[in-house]
Amino acid sequence: MHKIALELGPLTIHWYGVFVGLGCLLGLWSAARRGLREGLAPERTYDFCWWILLGAVVGARVWYVASYWSEDFADKSWLAVFNIRQGGLVFYGGVVGSSLALILYSLLKRQPLWLLADIATPSIALGSALGRIGCLMTGCCYGSPCSLPWAIRFPEDHATRHNPVHPVQIYDALINLALYLFLELSCFRRRRFDGQVFVVWLLIYPFTRSFTELFRGDYPQRYLGGSMTPAQAMSLFTVVAGVALYFLLPRRLTRRAESSDLAETDPVPPHG
Repeated sequence: MHKIALELGPLTIHWYGVFVGLGCLLGLWSAARRGLREGLAPERTYDFCWWILLGAVVGARVWYVASYWSEDFADKSWLAVFNIRQGGLVFYGGVVGSSLALILYSLLKRQPLWLLADIATPSIALGSALGRIGCLMTGCCYGSPCSLPWAIRFPEDHATRHNPVHPVQIYDALINLALYLFLELSCFRRRRFDGQVFVVWLLIYPFTRSFTELFRGDYPQRYLGGSMTPAQAMSLFTVVAGVALYFLLPRRLTRRAESSDLAETDPVPPHG
């Protein structure tokens, strides 16, 4: 565990920020490539992706502050709310914030919401993979006790007290990388309707996240008598949303296409 990547006088650069920033840059680059396949200039892709990134950071931070107010913020300056250099972001809060930002962008700019969602979605998995490496370097989101050969140890002053724990951040990073490759190389290129890539992510990610949550050891609270983490609870709602969109989106878009075809082929009645 090495929290600090570089110190330049009074400026301290943390590994968490480095990996999150790298994830954002690679996510933008890959989204721009997908946008080109759909006829979008890179500038347009960067435009809506910046909205997504801003919404993700705000949503993730608001969710974290609301969840850990009494433990981390109640007795500190209000400026601590804005300090995200060492972590303090909740993934599902970022999903909510980025989704709202993209909806707002599509309404204001009159852009196709579900096409933009498909272009952006694989980058979520890619950014998550790199973000988890940042978590590993920072020591957050750590695992439960582990006796397997690949267990890792954090320093003595860490909450795990140097005991061997699951490298759950690595589990999560590898699974998200595999999910990115699937969405990028297979799903996006073979999709049958706009929004399909986003729907597939909504259906797959909750199960992969719930699996890795089984090895987490850092949660102060659990639900349903201690059997479910907050992320697993949110995963249930995510799957429900994915199932609903899977059945609603193709029918909705098909009806819209049929209406457009009728408008183009029906003769215009003569006037007078």
